[in-house]
Amino acid sequence: MDTVAVECRLKDVNSAPAVFPAMLALQKMVEESSLENSLVELVKLRASQINGCAFCIDMHFKDATAEGERADRLYLLDAWEEAGVYSARERAALQWTEALTRLADGPVLDEVFDEARAEFSEAELLELTLAIVAINGWNRFNVGFRVPPGMYGRA
Repeated sequence: MDTVAVECRLKDVNSAPAVFPAMLALQKMVEESSLENSLVELVKLRASQINGCAFCIDMHFKDATAEGERADRLYLLDAWEEAGVYSARERAALQWTEALTRLADGPVLDEVFDEARAEFSEAELLELTLAIVAINGWNRFNVGFRVPPGMYGRA
């Protein structure tokens, strides 16, 4: 199988010195949330799949695996609606993730919100939404600048 080398478009991450510290501060808030880390990793991986972010798919698959996530729950994630391996809470989080990641497809339906609200307290729903905002932001940096998997030592 032939592989294609992808050249990163970002030449100097420090050319705007406040940008990445701002993203890292946002990420720190996500990491300090009350949500289960396993759920947050599923959300990060699913949003990254939707956005086609190879860097983040690679990183979050490896992070979830390192934390003991089962392989079937990771490789079935892009078909989560048909797979019976996710809890009601995880399914609500994944549905919320898809709705907020695919805003261009239309408004977030009341049914989607109601399912998320049934599984998460208001504080948890705010934390989950922040996690979705953060991963979508990271995806946009990495896709826009064509950051290849493993570029920053996470291979």
